[in-house]
Amino acid sequence: MANSVEMEGYFFFGKILKLFASKGALLAYLDVDDPEDYIDLESVFVRMNNQLIPFFIVNIELRHKNNAVLTFQDVDNPEQASMLTGCEMFLPLNMLPPLLGNRFYYHEIKGFTVVDEIYGETGIVEEVLEYPHQAILRVSKNDKEILIPISDEIIKEVDRTNRSLRIAAPEGLIEMYLD
Repeated sequence: MANSVEMEGYFFFGKILKLFASKGALLAYLDVDDPEDYIDLESVFVRMNNQLIPFFIVNIELRHKNNAVLTFQDVDNPEQASMLTGCEMFLPLNMLPPLLGNRFYYHEIKGFTVVDEIYGETGIVEEVLEYPHQAILRVSKNDKEILIPISDEIIKEVDRTNRSLRIAAPEGLIEMYLD
């Protein structure tokens, strides 16, 4: 979600790239792991003037590299369709397929307790900071902020039942923020 403002309760689904053919169909990029999961989608929310407007989908045709041709109800000419080019698309968070094991959505772990293998209870996840090369957990403990990189080497277990993350932070990282 690097180039979009986060919309509360929604996730970034993709972007409408350009007109496709002449009837008002649009070529869009779907920013999801498995576009096939969304082939039966009934609608999307398109951000226009910083508001989410629902558009009902008549047809989705998947193309290569996460591209899809979308046809929207009541958008049946190039003039109407061209108003949507460049717009971002969103879906409600409840439409995300559940992740299992140690995979998680960034919004899902907000409020989780972080427990380090050596340090013990480290704090509460306030948010995930997304940078181009690294996502970082922003954890708070006693009004102090701890920044922990997200990687498979560090995140050892995601416990959704107890809302906790078990981690193995690099030596000295947590102490650096708390001492």
